[in-house]
Amino acid sequence: MDTVMGRRKKVGIMGGTFNPVHMGHLLLAENAYSMFSLDEILFIPSGCSYMKDPRGILDGPTRLHMTALSISDNPHFSLSSMEIDRGGYTYTCQTLEQLEQENPDCDYYFIMGADSLFQMENWKDPDVIFQKAVILAAVREGRDLGELEAKSKQLAERFQARIHQVPIGNIDISSSDIRQRVREGRSIRYLVHDRLREYIEENQLYRVSACPGKQENRHE
Repeated sequence: MDTVMGRRKKVGIMGGTFNPVHMGHLLLAENAYSMFSLDEILFIPSGCSYMKDPRGILDGPTRLHMTALSISDNPHFSLSSMEIDRGGYTYTCQTLEQLEQENPDCDYYFIMGADSLFQMENWKDPDVIFQKAVILAAVREGRDLGELEAKSKQLAERFQARIHQVPIGNIDISSSDIRQRVREGRSIRYLVHDRLREYIEENQLYRVSACPGKQENRHE
């Protein structure tokens, strides 16, 4: 990553367990890319989230490969293994600090579900996150925006947070539902990229029931 035509590069960050990555992730990333004139969307599968039960989560290299399959046909999507490589618990603040150190000429836009705004003050070093990235909050159609706007204002006043909304229509796809469908032998066509669907089927992934858990990140 470096400057683009003499200006700072604008990089969107899509983090999450990606267990598995699905079309909702991809559509959100594409919406953010277009709406905010970003130069790139960087997908970063999480390592070991300190807020998520690790049982039922596929290993890092497998989730990394599944994400690579899903984004390979989009020229402005890219992939990083930094959180998986780092080892130990995954913290968004550390990821942003590492990105800034490695690419100081980039501006970062952290893409997340709008509901996670109400949890961010409990994340590790939220002030660092707000300092180092603009927040792009995905908002589903029909959501009451009053409470969301009030929370955004509170975070802006407390942390000088820069928060913008990304409309994503009425798309309701979740990784947990996809895993459940696989366990029940139901189709996941059109919920995940075709290459990923074939990979899941060929390798018989998600056939065993998993224990649900909560996570820091917002895309599950």
